[in-house]
Amino acid sequence: MSDYSGLPGLSESAPNSADEAWLTAIAQAAAGDAQAPLELLVEYLTLLADAAISGRGPREHELAIVRELGRRAAEQGIPAGRVVDLYLSAAWRMWRDLPDVVPYRDRDTVRASAQAVLRAVGEAIAVLVDSYQVATKQLIRQEESLRRELVDDLLRGDADVSRMVERAEPFGLDLGRSHQVVLAAPADGLPDSDTTAGMLERFILDQFGDREVLVATKEGLLVMLLPATAPTRAPRTTIKDVGELVHDALIRQRPGRTWRVASGRAYPGSYGIARSYEEAREALMLAERLQLDTPVVAARDMLVYRVLIRDQAAIVDLIQAVLGPLTQARGGAEPLLQTLEAYFATGEVATEAARRLNMSVRTVTYRLDKVKSLTGHDPGDPAQRFTLHIAVLGARLLEWPVRDLPTGADAHA
Repeated sequence: MSDYSGLPGLSESAPNSADEAWLTAIAQAAAGDAQAPLELLVEYLTLLADAAISGRGPREHELAIVRELGRRAAEQGIPAGRVVDLYLSAAWRMWRDLPDVVPYRDRDTVRASAQAVLRAVGEAIAVLVDSYQVATKQLIRQEESLRRELVDDLLRGDADVSRMVERAEPFGLDLGRSHQVVLAAPADGLPDSDTTAGMLERFILDQFGDREVLVATKEGLLVMLLPATAPTRAPRTTIKDVGELVHDALIRQRPGRTWRVASGRAYPGSYGIARSYEEAREALMLAERLQLDTPVVAARDMLVYRVLIRDQAAIVDLIQAVLGPLTQARGGAEPLLQTLEAYFATGEVATEAARRLNMSVRTVTYRLDKVKSLTGHDPGDPAQRFTLHIAVLGARLLEWPVRDLPTGADAHA
């Protein structure tokens, strides 16, 4: 007899006619063929041998062991197909050799034995696969929970850096390297059941490889943590800004939905990730307030607007002094502000501004003249244009005139 320590309990429960060495050889051959651990056959060969010899069905404690083996296979990351292949391989090997071990007396006995074995195989594999799937779903939920917690702590800038490094390692993140955060905001919100995050992660992994990448959702946004390197699997001639790559993928996979994508700058370390996230989030906010037409914004391109909004008291004074008189116009300040925005955005070309606003050139020039008469600042004068433009940008950042301008301590916050 050979040592059957790899399949504990088999020699005690196997029928006398099912030689231990024979079952050991079957288990080893099946495990080698399927490239799966021998231990996953514990109890399975016993119930098959008993089914072939006595015709009995699997007992509950045997199926319970198989159920536990399915869970163990999932936790070890063994593919489900390989585990099923292991069980089928063991079954046909045992059935092939069975006549040499058990002398069947007649055809009816063989038929009954075959039916019993097939039933046993079916029950065992059904239990195995069901347990494997349940365990896999549990593992996925656990990983998603750990991923969300890690992303939240990284974006918040958790102070326990050593612990953060340890938690990030299983996800392939080297926090000593530089990373950047990219945010994607759908115009219509992101439902909890939306599958866009999974789609986007597959795309990003294809572009950047399977390391240094995390994709998650947070507060209705898609959050992407990426290495500060160019995509390794894109042709050098077609490399785009990462924000453009993400936006293109979203439009391609979710046609009909409007997205705005913002990217922070890359920084090293765990605190760098939090800084990049804050930049990307601020870029999204600024782009929305400024009503920018571009769907992709980068933090580096929004620095001038950050300067404006940081000195809020000065911007409030500028808006009140320069644009305050526009409230005296019939219809209020908003139509004149829209005209100034379009005029500056089109390079001070009245015909282009009229096309953008879907109105006549005459209306545009009339409104520009109205601005000049009310404020004393001529939009066509280069010396005065800059002051007007900065005031308009500040008004949009503070959402004036829809909202009242901050006063007192609020203006200095």
